[in-house]
Amino acid sequence: MKFSQRLFQKVKDIWEKTHQHPFVVGIGTGNLAVESFIRYMKQDYVFLIDYSKLFAFGTVKARDLETMAAFAKLLDETLHGEMDLHRQYAARFEITRLELEETKPTPINLAYTRYMLNVAQNGSLEELISALLPCMWSYWEIGKMLEEKYPGASDHPFYGEWIKMYSSDEFGSLAEWLINLLDQLTDGKSERELSVLEDHFLTTSRFEYMFWDMVHEGGDWPV
Repeated sequence: MKFSQRLFQKVKDIWEKTHQHPFVVGIGTGNLAVESFIRYMKQDYVFLIDYSKLFAFGTVKARDLETMAAFAKLLDETLHGEMDLHRQYAARFEITRLELEETKPTPINLAYTRYMLNVAQNGSLEELISALLPCMWSYWEIGKMLEEKYPGASDHPFYGEWIKMYSSDEFGSLAEWLINLLDQLTDGKSERELSVLEDHFLTTSRFEYMFWDMVHEGGDWPV
């Protein structure tokens, strides 16, 4: 069994609950409250600023030029593709780019990104990938699930573009590259080494679910 298959089985229950989350389902049905999506968009924007830095760390930790170039592509796609979708949505509500960038992260958002950045700074390339992969991989799974389960959802006048991006072959190919790279890097690793990577993957998968919960419920600092 490839290590990625082992990871998928490990977090299967968490990801299934994520697929059933009212925020995710609301995107598929088109019934998600716009206020919730605006909250998500702003929080995810500042999340992606830090998430992009992880790909920069990937170029530093890469062991060959081909891997460096691939991480550089991921960085570019995030900054100028994924984040541009957020900017387009924000423009519909007259939310400026500066307002997006000045959004204060919630406690869950901050804890999630700081966990990954800590792994990126102090861990190996394998650890970095195992920590950042649940976000990209689960978004691809969500995009595909929404397109399959809710016919016509990708044509929704508001949420359709979101579904199209994350279910696309282009986005999927980036996730698959990371999955394959992790499988290559973990081939022959000891069980002790693999368990560390598994813990990172499980932790950030849990953070992913908590992020959806946070933007849906509006969780923020208590004071």
